[in-house]
Amino acid sequence: MADKITVNSNNFKNEVLESDKTVLVDFWASWCGPCRMLSPLVDEIAKEHDDFKVCALDVDASPEIAGNYNVSAIPTLIVFKNGKEANRSVGFVPKDQILSLVQNA
Repeated sequence: MADKITVNSNNFKNEVLESDKTVLVDFWASWCGPCRMLSPLVDEIAKEHDDFKVCALDVDASPEIAGNYNVSAIPTLIVFKNGKEANRSVGFVPKDQILSLVQNA
């Protein structure tokens, strides 16, 4: 099983937009308390599932990407399918809700 992939402006297009798999992207920041609560769940999901890709984007390191997707609150989870946003959730959500975001994309 895979670990989550750190994405930024250098590899976002390749890892997320051009992926042949569905991609779950966790938009987060190190200073964000709910992000730190969500992060272990995202790590767990990445290790348990290889049918989709799991990525994390630090909004402080790549603000232009967060801006492109109108991420104004974090944590935000966005599911990308065929390079397009298919689903989104904002704030801390339980693991089963994260998985249903991906499954319903």
